[in-house]
Amino acid sequence: MTTTRTIRRRRPLLVGTTAVAVMAVTVGFMAATPEQAKAAPGPKLSLIAATDSVTLTSWKEEPGVFLDLGTYLTAEGTPLEFKVTRKSYKDPVTISQTVYEGGKAKVKALPLGTVKDFSGLPGFTEITVTDKAGKKVVGRAESFCPNNASGRVRPDAPSTSKYPESCPTNPFTLGSVWGVEKGWAANTYAGSYTQPVKLAAGTYTAKVGVAKKYRDLFGIADKPATVKVTVQERSWEDGGGAAGARSATAGEHAGHGAAHQAPSAHAGHGPGHAPTPAQAGAPETSGAGPSYNVGHGPLKAAPPALPWALKKQQAARAEMQAGDTAGQTDGSRKAPALMPMAKRPTGKASVPDVPKPDLRSLPAYGITISDGDQDVPGKDYLAFSANVWNAGPAQLVVDGFRSPGKAKMDAYQYFYDANGKQVGYTPTGTMEWDPRPGHVHWHFTDFASYRLLKADQKEAVRSGKEAFCLANTDAVDYTVKNANWHPYNTDLATACGQENSISVREVLDVGSGDTYSQDLPGQSFDITDVPNGTYYIQVLANPAKRLKETNLDNNSALRKIVLGGTPGKRTVTVPAHDLVNAN
Repeated sequence: MTTTRTIRRRRPLLVGTTAVAVMAVTVGFMAATPEQAKAAPGPKLSLIAATDSVTLTSWKEEPGVFLDLGTYLTAEGTPLEFKVTRKSYKDPVTISQTVYEGGKAKVKALPLGTVKDFSGLPGFTEITVTDKAGKKVVGRAESFCPNNASGRVRPDAPSTSKYPESCPTNPFTLGSVWGVEKGWAANTYAGSYTQPVKLAAGTYTAKVGVAKKYRDLFGIADKPATVKVTVQERSWEDGGGAAGARSATAGEHAGHGAAHQAPSAHAGHGPGHAPTPAQAGAPETSGAGPSYNVGHGPLKAAPPALPWALKKQQAARAEMQAGDTAGQTDGSRKAPALMPMAKRPTGKASVPDVPKPDLRSLPAYGITISDGDQDVPGKDYLAFSANVWNAGPAQLVVDGFRSPGKAKMDAYQYFYDANGKQVGYTPTGTMEWDPRPGHVHWHFTDFASYRLLKADQKEAVRSGKEAFCLANTDAVDYTVKNANWHPYNTDLATACGQENSISVREVLDVGSGDTYSQDLPGQSFDITDVPNGTYYIQVLANPAKRLKETNLDNNSALRKIVLGGTPGKRTVTVPAHDLVNAN
């Protein structure tokens, strides 16, 4: 279990903030031996280096070099494909390989313990770095996410990859699909999932190989790639401008999907500063949350959540940097809106007998004590992240329509047959405009609600957050029927409209969920006068039951916590949820 006091420390950095382009590969493929190929049916896999030399940056302010060495795993003949699942939170994560032989797919179970979570194959690559004198200065193993930034290695390969473009890190993920398309290569660099290494300016030789257990399992030749490495030292004060620095997210909708926050270790460096190490020296390719730009890399992953104090600093800075405008809801990313119906529906509303969404809640996580806002002294808040996801088999599609001059839109849920034809609709509440910085879009009301329950599960406190701009922020289970591995609105640049919109469309795709961080007053739980003891955080989807679903019995999820401490110094202890020991 985890005991968390009021947060002032930094969380470990998981990923960086700059994408890496996949280079054209000119080196020859290294085929497995006939014995290996016979023992391991499936694609022919090879470890290759895109270049024989790289230059890496060591930042004076944060000494360390991220070992992005430009090595890739290629798949030839057939794709490399895995399904990673767990039956429940009481069961371990397991992995199977889908092997294509003679045009038919076969499932090959891999040994128990091959994976422990959904972030990738642990200890896949083995890296050794030696200095000019041949002395070993670095020796480490790194995980490999097959969904890493990737690209074609030959012109006749499929033009796009069918696989998702990141490995999920939500602690309550249920199922994931990983893959390297045939004729493609995926970067083996683990991104900022790994820690930087301390290397002085100079030249080195890096050797990257695949661990023996994976060579034996997948028939990969034992031929490590060798890369010459030049380390250059730089300082943030050297310049570099804002182009290299990613804008921080803003406000509470910066908390919409905690995984979309800027890295906590680099708060305070805005325009005019050179990119921080994670921004310039550590292009992320593993992915920490969905970031689906269909086709070639580079593919940007989502960085981890911020401690509350740093989040507020970045929110204020982001508001000054960019602000939120039409189609730009987090101060940095833009996307066209998902198109709603042109007109308000006419005729009789109906709920046809066709597939419908199945909204489910994940247990709360990211649970901590916060002061909520430094302008409100003497208050204690319980902050947390909450996710509602769609288990399908149909999308949740909600359109809002506005009568001229009205402050709210009328919302309608739409239904589609197996061929994607619209066959019905029904009224389902309202949408309201939120003008606050970090929002500046339309919220669908009553999508979910959050309650703090007493030990007897009677309500103690309710969150004021009950309106949402829907986005597919987390890949919760891509193994469910009709899961969309490339959902449209995955970041905060969603189709949530602008102030003068006449209509908007919000969609939650099958297999994906929408995370909100409840960390501000009115969203988090005010526990200033709540006694110490055992409580449950309830995440409740579709609380008014206005949305039509396949199942209404799985909408609630509970997470047990224990409150302690004294006023101003409250603590929260978060027991493990079955096998998931993440607060």
